[in-house]
Amino acid sequence: MENLSSKGRQIEFHRLKLTKKQQLTKSVFSVEFEVPPSLKDKYKFEAGQYVTLKFLWREDFVQKDFSMTSAPFEGKISLGIKINSAESPANSLIEHIEVGSEVEVSVPRGRFTLVSKPHEFRTIVGFAGGIGITPILSHFKNILFNEPRTRLFLFYGNKSAEDVAFRSELNELKIKYPERFEVYHFYSREKVGNGIYEGRLDEKKVALIINQFLLLDDTDEESTIWDAVDEVLICGKGEMIKALANACYKHGIPKKNIHFELFQEFNEDIFPVEKEFPLLENIEVDFKLLGNQHHTTLANNKIRLLQQLLIQGFPVPYSCKSGICGSCECILEEGEVELLENEYLTKKEEAAGKILACMSVVLSKKIKVNFDLV
Repeated sequence: MENLSSKGRQIEFHRLKLTKKQQLTKSVFSVEFEVPPSLKDKYKFEAGQYVTLKFLWREDFVQKDFSMTSAPFEGKISLGIKINSAESPANSLIEHIEVGSEVEVSVPRGRFTLVSKPHEFRTIVGFAGGIGITPILSHFKNILFNEPRTRLFLFYGNKSAEDVAFRSELNELKIKYPERFEVYHFYSREKVGNGIYEGRLDEKKVALIINQFLLLDDTDEESTIWDAVDEVLICGKGEMIKALANACYKHGIPKKNIHFELFQEFNEDIFPVEKEFPLLENIEVDFKLLGNQHHTTLANNKIRLLQQLLIQGFPVPYSCKSGICGSCECILEEGEVELLENEYLTKKEEAAGKILACMSVVLSKKIKVNFDLV
């Protein structure tokens, strides 16, 4: 994840010392922070999580989320930071911090995680685009270290070979775990002499990958490697995630086993909405946000709750708008909504009344929600 964090949530920060800053490509840096013994418990994390950095930019403090590349067993906080432009907050951050500097770093958060199963034989496939490699790298290092029976396949897309971030770490994993880890690189703007490695990772490429790389399974002559896939991890831009997630689903992977993380805002559904809803008009909405009570009227329920509140100018917290990040989590205190696909809330949380505003279709003439979660 690499997003401007919402200002609507109270996040716990601590000042951590920068111990390493390394340029990996022309636009990607790796940074590491030291966690002092007194904060070890607060900075325990799961593979795939992220932290928020708070820093000064244009005379104001901003909060920006970055996925960790480190695995929990490594005992450090390592991040990948992509510089999208010279005017970006990330560029300002990189220019102004040096080894020895202290930066405000939040405690780890996020639910792009997997349950560890060290005693099972598993096959896990990862798709990453550009800086989307960061949480995938954390996952793969952690799985290879903790799950001796799990094999991993990574399909990593970039513009060109010189844009591949964390290539050395990936190569080290290949050397250390040659029987359990394979990585394949794809380039959208570079010719490499083999068409399968050229072009973007999309639905057509998934079909080729299944037939070319995941076909024969040495462990079971009667099935393919793709047949044995237990989990799929995807991280990148929204268009890529949408294409790959739907391709994996169409090729037989259950939606519950397809996990994804966005690193940019995306306003579309990942999976198509297969249900029609009755039209409601003039919907009354009461909600609590940042300690204040608000009232408004929605013209109808054709647009999700979050998007309608944003259109009306309310500073509702959000990041992805696609049911992945959880920034718009709130409590439904009155009324009825239909919660569409989401990668964040657990069944227990849904039963307790929690919803994601970005995935909520209003189904009653009046609702009451609480974005402060208290």
